[in-house]
Amino acid sequence: MNRASGTTPGTTAITGHIQRLLRRVRAFDLRRPMVWNGLLTISWVLFAVLDVTSGGWRTVALDPNVSGTLVLLMSVAFSAPLLWRRTHPLAVLAFMAPVSLVNAWSGAVIQAVFLQEIVVFNVALRLPGRALAWAGALVAAPLLAGAVRHPHSWDPLIVPHLWAFTLSALLGIVVRTRKEYTEALVDRARRLELERDQQARLAAAAERTRIAREMHDIIGHNLSVITGLADGGAYAAAKNPERAAQALEAIGTTSRQALTELRRLLGVLRDHPAEADRTPQPTLDDLADLLTGVRAAGLPVRLHIRGTPPSAPPTAGRQLTVYRVVQEALTNTLKHGGTAPSPTAEVTLTYRPEELEALITDTGTAGRAGRRGPEGGGQGITGMRERASLYDGTLEAGPLPKSAPVSGWQVRLQLPLEDTPS
Repeated sequence: MNRASGTTPGTTAITGHIQRLLRRVRAFDLRRPMVWNGLLTISWVLFAVLDVTSGGWRTVALDPNVSGTLVLLMSVAFSAPLLWRRTHPLAVLAFMAPVSLVNAWSGAVIQAVFLQEIVVFNVALRLPGRALAWAGALVAAPLLAGAVRHPHSWDPLIVPHLWAFTLSALLGIVVRTRKEYTEALVDRARRLELERDQQARLAAAAERTRIAREMHDIIGHNLSVITGLADGGAYAAAKNPERAAQALEAIGTTSRQALTELRRLLGVLRDHPAEADRTPQPTLDDLADLLTGVRAAGLPVRLHIRGTPPSAPPTAGRQLTVYRVVQEALTNTLKHGGTAPSPTAEVTLTYRPEELEALITDTGTAGRAGRRGPEGGGQGITGMRERASLYDGTLEAGPLPKSAPVSGWQVRLQLPLEDTPS
């Protein structure tokens, strides 16, 4: 005896064997329903005919002198229609009702009349609840007529059929409830599986977008810096070899930084999460190094900080957003700011009680179409807006106002702080 479950060790194995056998029978029945219908119908026909030929029906008959031919016809009429009990149960019961009336009225009371309860089971199993009421009327009406014909037969004629009808109907309802419950579980499991797959696809798409955005920022910025350094180095090579050597050294430093960031990003995709490189993402403290690289590429840029930074620094995600927006804006200046006159840039971080604003301006005059892209926003600007929207922020990019003392371009990021009320 298993004290935990209260069952013998062999019970589970026996139950599992029975369940597997039942599944096989149901699967075969679903593939070839007429085989099971035919076997069951033939079996009941044989039992009904055997009851007639052996004379066993006379032991319970109210009138044993009923014609044997009539009894045989009634037995076949009760058993043969079972072939259609699944597809048309109520019609089969309606066909049996007149036969049941003849059976009760004549006093034969053959046992085959109880085959109606198989049909009642199928009515309860397959049809709406009101069909079960019609089934009860079709079964009860002939019995009541027979009880009127034979006044002293209420107990042997009515009571057994009442119990048989009740048990058949309850069994049909229980099986139907179990079947519907199982189908509901299967449907729920299927929907959960579809939802899981959909969530996985959405997560994969979001991750691809995030990776593409990071790749764009890393590669785009560093290549722009390298291009600027290479152009400056080539210009200075003839007149100032020392400056050319500095440019080459800066190109090497920038390239190594880019490779390190790419290796970290791709390592997260390739390695197991526990083995991936966990180098921190850039924060606001890394802005100084970013601006140093931009200056080395030939773009003079100044950093201004206004307001009082909060005691608790912004979250890592918000700091990364500000860093990437500044990086992308300065990269666009390097790409599209022009060379005559040489553009300059300013980065202004303004801390307010509920938000952090980053304003990046430059005095570049060329390449406006390249900055705007189709419909007013290139991929870089689109990526910046997506980053801002992750934290309910806003991003505006466009030319400086006409009232500004110089012409140029500006990018304004307004990012709520973490404690901003929702």
